[in-house]
Amino acid sequence: MKRIYSLSLALTLVFTLGTTQAFAWGQLGHYLIGLMAEKQLKKSTLKKVEGLLYPVSLSKSGTWMDDIRSDKSYDYATTWHYLNSKNGEYDASTQEKTGDAYEAIKRIKAELKKGGLDPKTEAEKLKMLIHMIEDIHQPLHVGTGTDKGGNDVRIEFFGQPTNLHALWDSGMIDRQGMSYTELGEELYRRMTPQLQATYRAGTMQDWLKEAVSYRPQVYNLPENKKISYPYLYQNFSIAEERLIAASVRLAQVLEEIYP
Repeated sequence: MKRIYSLSLALTLVFTLGTTQAFAWGQLGHYLIGLMAEKQLKKSTLKKVEGLLYPVSLSKSGTWMDDIRSDKSYDYATTWHYLNSKNGEYDASTQEKTGDAYEAIKRIKAELKKGGLDPKTEAEKLKMLIHMIEDIHQPLHVGTGTDKGGNDVRIEFFGQPTNLHALWDSGMIDRQGMSYTELGEELYRRMTPQLQATYRAGTMQDWLKEAVSYRPQVYNLPENKKISYPYLYQNFSIAEERLIAASVRLAQVLEEIYP
């Protein structure tokens, strides 16, 4: 997959997550993926989606699945934010017993296409689908199964203790010092019909292969695990490319469900 060149952005904010375990793109990541997807959707699809999600926008709905983590009635979906893949394949035997993102995306997509759901159930399933499609475009959400998607990889980010997963979820994005609308607009300007066609041609299996293909660079850390400008310079373009790809595929899936 052809990478998209990085923005020349100032790195100004200090990112701190301490020892907190990260689970998904941070708020900014989810917001800007949804924002870019909104811009790509057919008017008929956007109208249907907005009607189901009202009064929350598509861009803000992407964080709902993280917001409900404190509600034990949704504990069944805890493992649906990620999956394990050694070489880009999907092997059900290596996944969590309570499910994974790959299986849940396919199942919920089919349920929404079939229809017949009450409004509350449909809206919740739609918000889950949005979130999971966004999540598995973060390379570390397609994990090795050995280090909790980089959560166990302790690093320092500009002197602050954190972990590799948190760095990719939100650390690099937050340090840009831009709002999700500002960054989303910048990334959306790179969108071309050819780029959209390339991403839309990929299958879900291709999504996994793409994530795994970035693994060597994602884990290419300095020996002292102290991350600063060199790592950001080499890797933020990957994060940008993944965000753009997620927006294209989210729009594609929504149009398949709500034409």
